[in-house]
Amino acid sequence: MQGVFLLLFTMQQPAAPQSTIEFTGFVLVNGFYNSASVNNSDVPQFANVDAIGLGAVGGIIRQTRLGVLINDPNVLRGVFSGEIDIDFFGGQQPSSGGRTFPLLRLRRALATLTWTNAGSSMQLLIGQEGPLVAERSPRSLASVGFPDFAGAGNLWLWIPQVRLTGEFGKTLRLALQGAVLAPGTGSPQTTFTTQPDSAERSGRPSLESRLRLSWGPTDDPSEVGIGGHIGWFLGDDTLSGDTLLVSQSVSADGRFKFGIAEFVGEAFAGKALAGLGGGGIGQNTGAAGVPVQTKGGWGQLNLRPTSEWIFGGGCGIDDPDDADVAANGRLKNFVCEGHLEWRPRGPMVFGFEFRRFKTTYAVGDFSASHVNLAAGYRF
Repeated sequence: MQGVFLLLFTMQQPAAPQSTIEFTGFVLVNGFYNSASVNNSDVPQFANVDAIGLGAVGGIIRQTRLGVLINDPNVLRGVFSGEIDIDFFGGQQPSSGGRTFPLLRLRRALATLTWTNAGSSMQLLIGQEGPLVAERSPRSLASVGFPDFAGAGNLWLWIPQVRLTGEFGKTLRLALQGAVLAPGTGSPQTTFTTQPDSAERSGRPSLESRLRLSWGPTDDPSEVGIGGHIGWFLGDDTLSGDTLLVSQSVSADGRFKFGIAEFVGEAFAGKALAGLGGGGIGQNTGAAGVPVQTKGGWGQLNLRPTSEWIFGGGCGIDDPDDADVAANGRLKNFVCEGHLEWRPRGPMVFGFEFRRFKTTYAVGDFSASHVNLAAGYRF
């Protein structure tokens, strides 16, 4: 009888939580039309200075994404989660078929450890992720390789970093965050060999901090936040040698849920922000080598009247100080968009987006329209 009791007792014990690995994907096909010349035909950010009568149509599949999610409930007395997020937006081979042979690109790769206590939690993040001060991006099926409003108020670039977050409270949750990021100016590299850019040659990492207040469901919260960024890079001073210059910004962001409505947005002011994904419309320094002062932001409203339909729209702007910009540089970029998504039962999704660009140069304003049809499926 004792053996039978021990067997029954063992069978009734709850199974220990297990680690899991999940493979995910989003196959996405986009067809598009541009009314005039833009900087990147399939996923544009701004109108070119010659944006007159240079329309085009095309189709791509390189915004397709693949991912791996790893979860383990017992690592270093905390909960571990890891994510790898890749797409095919790494460019194309210089060949006749290059447009249909896109190159793989690592978007995000990160690991987090979370320790939870009564009414508080601590999280450590290590990996490549969006800037702490600008993690949000608009909803879009047309602009996935680059987030919508990149170059028009959206600071987004995925950057290697170490981040620590402490959150306190249950109903109202206050979080203090700090991050050390790899320095960078956003300047292009050569095909194979990597060389340090002027931010890396400064010998200093970038630093960021953020204060966040959230409420509502923990998996779908409303939030407001304020943050700050500072980095350093070497400017070219022919009289005294390399001069240490500063990249910095202050930012505010928010996400608000009201029934079927969601409003999300960000705003910033700073200088030399091209290393964060297009701030100052991709211009770190301009006239006389001075850091380009800039301000901008974006906002988007989304409505979900049913589980299958989502529609909305938004606008973004990046407005550098004209006096700081080089003679042939971009003085302002203003973008508005409207979108519609249909997500029927099952894995498929369909979308439509219209985007209008107005980019200002010293010689005048140039505009372009982008129309995008999307279809895809998730697994």
